[in-house]
Amino acid sequence: MTRHYGSSGSASNTGDDECPTVWYDEEAGEIVVQGWKADEKLRAKCLETGSIPDTEDVVRLPARMVPILRSACDAADSAHVR
Repeated sequence: MTRHYGSSGSASNTGDDECPTVWYDEEAGEIVVQGWKADEKLRAKCLETGSIPDTEDVVRLPARMVPILRSACDAADSAHVR
């Protein structure tokens, strides 16, 4: 079962369904993140610290989602996922 922890729309009360979103996938033991695609400038900055594998990508989340991310991390932590 995947639990939805919220989106930037819920964090900002916009009600927008197309916002960055965070879920915790209990079966996989993973935090799942939907975010805005990084532009080439941000990707280049990220590449300064290491490569980005073909199976991964860089996404951006608004800082106002910190409480939502914490909730998902707390759920993972309480499930003893590390």
